[in-house]
Amino acid sequence: MQAKVNALVHNQWFERFIISVIVLSGILIGIETSRSLSQGQLHWIETIHAIILGIFVIEVILKLYACAPDVKKYFKDGWNVFDFSIVVVALIPFTGQFAVIGRLLRLLRVARLISVLPELRLIVTTLIKTIPSMFHVVVLMLVLFYIYAVAGFNLFHESNPQYWGDLGTSMLTLFRIVTLESWTQIMYIDLAVHDWAWIFYVSFIVIGTFIIINLFIALVLNNLDEVKEQKKALERTQNTEAHILNNIVLIRKQLQEIEKDMHQKQ
Repeated sequence: MQAKVNALVHNQWFERFIISVIVLSGILIGIETSRSLSQGQLHWIETIHAIILGIFVIEVILKLYACAPDVKKYFKDGWNVFDFSIVVVALIPFTGQFAVIGRLLRLLRVARLISVLPELRLIVTTLIKTIPSMFHVVVLMLVLFYIYAVAGFNLFHESNPQYWGDLGTSMLTLFRIVTLESWTQIMYIDLAVHDWAWIFYVSFIVIGTFIIINLFIALVLNNLDEVKEQKKALERTQNTEAHILNNIVLIRKQLQEIEKDMHQKQ
């Protein structure tokens, strides 16, 4: 029985069914934001939400049963912990003034798409792995922002106080510039007073946008390659283990047949 349940929860059609349920949950959450669509249908929407939650609970129970008696095996997988947490939170009743919180927490069900789609899991794993590597790049960017913010304040705070009036405003202005959001509009204000102002702006964009931002991208791509290699190595290990287990099963069967033949001869 346990083997059948294990085969079921790892079946491709079962996974597709869960994905469909998650998508349906997301669609219902979107419908609830439209008064014209949800008006008069709230009872049915709540009923479907309850059915969807029931399906998620059954899924968790089946996966726990498939791992029994070593239930810890289920919780060793971070994505299983993520799914389990979402289901547990969804079971908490939120009524009255806390009903809004309950509706907001339903959005977590849509986040389950990340855990059931391998491609999304790969991307999220890469981003999480990239966080420690990004620390030094972030420090470098903060130093760059601070230097240019102080320089911008000293150079342009009199002629352009709207964008360079103090250190905080200067930092926000630099963030706007590094995202290339209407940065020429700010630059032309200062160019009207200082002919050399373009050097300040262009140098910051070259260093801040074209170099440092590309460093972030390079880190993510590098970690993505590493995660892919680790995934392939894990799959090879699992395939090897499965092959060994199959061979052990075959050897056992052959030994049992040999034992039967020996008993029959005796």
